[in-house]
Amino acid sequence: MDRILRINMGGDKGPTYKTEPLGDYAGLGGRALTSAIISKEVPPLCHPLGEDNRLVFAPGMLSGTSAAMSGRLSVGCKSPLTGGIKESNAGGQAAQVLARLGYAAIVLEGKAKADTLYGVVINKEGVVMAPDDSLKMLGNYALVDKLRDAYGDKIACISIGQAGEMKLSAASVAITDMELRPTRHAGRGGVGAVMGAKGVKAIVLDDTGTGVRRPMHPERFKAANKAFVKGLREHPVTGQGLPAYGTNVLTKVINDAGGYPAYNFTRGRFEGSSRLSGENQAELETGRGGNATQGCHRGCVIRCSGTYVDRDGNYITKQPEYETVWAHGGNCGIDDLDAVARLDRMDDDFGLDTIEMGVAIGLAMEAGLAEFGDAQAAVDLLGEVGRGTPLGRVLGSGAAVTGKVFGIDRIPVVKNQAIPAYDPRAVQGMGVTYATSTMGADHTAGYAVATNILNVGGAVDPLKPDGQVALSRDLQVATAAIDATGMCLFIAFAILDQEATFQALIDMINAFYGLGLTAEDVTELGRQVLRREREFNQRAGFTQTDDRLPEFFRKAPFPPHNGTFGVSDEALDQVYNF
Repeated sequence: MDRILRINMGGDKGPTYKTEPLGDYAGLGGRALTSAIISKEVPPLCHPLGEDNRLVFAPGMLSGTSAAMSGRLSVGCKSPLTGGIKESNAGGQAAQVLARLGYAAIVLEGKAKADTLYGVVINKEGVVMAPDDSLKMLGNYALVDKLRDAYGDKIACISIGQAGEMKLSAASVAITDMELRPTRHAGRGGVGAVMGAKGVKAIVLDDTGTGVRRPMHPERFKAANKAFVKGLREHPVTGQGLPAYGTNVLTKVINDAGGYPAYNFTRGRFEGSSRLSGENQAELETGRGGNATQGCHRGCVIRCSGTYVDRDGNYITKQPEYETVWAHGGNCGIDDLDAVARLDRMDDDFGLDTIEMGVAIGLAMEAGLAEFGDAQAAVDLLGEVGRGTPLGRVLGSGAAVTGKVFGIDRIPVVKNQAIPAYDPRAVQGMGVTYATSTMGADHTAGYAVATNILNVGGAVDPLKPDGQVALSRDLQVATAAIDATGMCLFIAFAILDQEATFQALIDMINAFYGLGLTAEDVTELGRQVLRREREFNQRAGFTQTDDRLPEFFRKAPFPPHNGTFGVSDEALDQVYNF
């Protein structure tokens, strides 16, 4: 993994490509690499859909190795949704395959001259790019079926659906899973729209004839990986809760805590939560012949995903994530898991961020386009997006645009990105993360739920402002570092509670590369990533006033606790004082 593949879509005679050494980017991976390239090479004031933007795909430092949990792919660009820097993160097989092909990153540059879609095929022999208008307006599922027929079933695919082709700001990039289904998505920030603007419909990765990346110190690496896996399996979250019930285990937890934002953020508990819960979902899946416990990529030992099937045992979608179940479920007043699964399948097929779309549909319901709780109406609204109707293009442009078009004054977004499934008034540490993250409202940027609600890594009262800034700051730093490794973020539960597991992660990196990193070195890596991202946003015109929540979080009491967000603006401005 010692080179960068640059594909210029704007050549006079069509796309061209070249490979080059890492140069100034040596030693970086994942989010650290995507953000470094965007920060250095993209003019901060450029149009996100223009030729000067870059779209970067980067596996992590340990991707393509035998390290457990190392299959995350970072996708970076200037976001058409937020206008700032973006790293969107996905599982699936692409990161492992790309790393085994020897590439630290693929960088899409320029912009296709004509309205032509291209397919890109990358294998150990090189790169082939060809126009293929037969791919136009295919959904991700039909697209991947077509690619499987052409290239076999030993590939991994990176692709966009109709939303990306239409350059909608809620468009995602799909990554295929172990079953070669387009179920893992770099969802946030409109990265799919940038891929569509570049004129690329799909990237096919084939690592046939390659091998696992080998560490410099194999025995030390093997021992560290074994200790790391042991720690993950012994932790109650990564070893028990997530494997049994998936991320949707959180529905009951967050609803009981009064932090579940139902009916467009008007109350903290949803009366239909038991029907949406991970426990009920797992029982339903296994009872129908699906699977409640499986990984999304090779090497996953947490296995928080699954397979959702209909009453006849037919595949519908992967096991919907907690945030998806909330966005299309309780946020819209819907308590039907089958309806949520159908909406999840549509999002994956069209190539849309489930959080952004669930919040946008909730706003449409508040505006009177449909009734809260009407699942068929939600399906119909999402169908408008896939067809590209005028209403669909409004919804597909995200929650901020939807709320503005329909005159809603309670629009739950930060930096134009929809707030996920934890209300800042009941989980105040998440409010700090939403407000100050370089990415816009993003729960994964600094997952304060761990400490506010689950008491992982300590305990900070979720209803009080005290300690929330320091908590969010530390978690944002840790997350940026984890995102650089290619590791799944869920390892954070174990490494926050188990010093030996954190050390095992560091030992794996050191054994693989022959380094002598300390815990402080890893922390400093996270700080460097955040500094680089924040500096880009400042050059793009962001100020401290962008690091704020919508005013209704400070003014409108949130039942059942009837509190408001209490962290002061002055305190929020201290988050980046490392």
